[in-house]
Amino acid sequence: MCIKSSVGLRGTNSKTDVKVIQAALNLYTSDSFLLESKLTIDGQIGQKTIQAITLFQKSSVQISKPDGKVDPKGKTLKTLKQGVTKGLSEDALTAIMAHGKSSTINKYFPLLQNNLSRYLINSPLRTAHFLAQVGHESLSFRYTEELASGANYEGNLALGNTQSGDGVRFKGRGLIQLTGRSNYSEYAEYSRIDLMKKGNEVLVALTPAYALDVSLWFWNKRRLNIKADKDDLRGVTYRVNGGYTGLQDRRDYLDRAKFFLMP
Repeated sequence: MCIKSSVGLRGTNSKTDVKVIQAALNLYTSDSFLLESKLTIDGQIGQKTIQAITLFQKSSVQISKPDGKVDPKGKTLKTLKQGVTKGLSEDALTAIMAHGKSSTINKYFPLLQNNLSRYLINSPLRTAHFLAQVGHESLSFRYTEELASGANYEGNLALGNTQSGDGVRFKGRGLIQLTGRSNYSEYAEYSRIDLMKKGNEVLVALTPAYALDVSLWFWNKRRLNIKADKDDLRGVTYRVNGGYTGLQDRRDYLDRAKFFLMP
């Protein structure tokens, strides 16, 4: 379900759910419904959003006495889903990455547009699964570097951390985090970015294009399009996480992505 609770007049109005409805109203295409101006996708349930819901119910859902509220299993949401312009737009991405800052989302939107197809993330379902994993792992693009110091990776031979200080130096970075000397070295060779020069390893976290590209590289390396094509959230999650940590949150991201991307 793309929203968990009611949105609108006397609704529960969680910020995430409100963003979904605001974006959906902006993206709804019909001769019978036209907003005077686009809604700001801020998660705040002001009068303008309530009025837009009410107008939508009158004109497109044809409810004679609209209640100004969208329920998760109601006709208003069903009608919205049927008429939303499908595809990855800036409004859709803002709603999918509901915990993100608009300034950060604006940076990543053109990067996604230009790079997803390079890694054959070229269908709505593949895109939805990729965004779900990236959304959870980075908290909607907020974090591109592991919060912990990385000291716990020191001496981890499975990660190729053979030199003193490798744990901290090669801590997790990127939207889907690159971790360990071996993985940094492999990605550096692939991308031709000199990440092995001391000090350059932080570029994966500081440069949005690299933070995204390393995640796309990881996706391709782990052959995650195959799992995505089967709509196998658990399978994708296991290959990203090594377990099922945050599975419900990943599912929530996936539900929002499917609402805006899938027919």
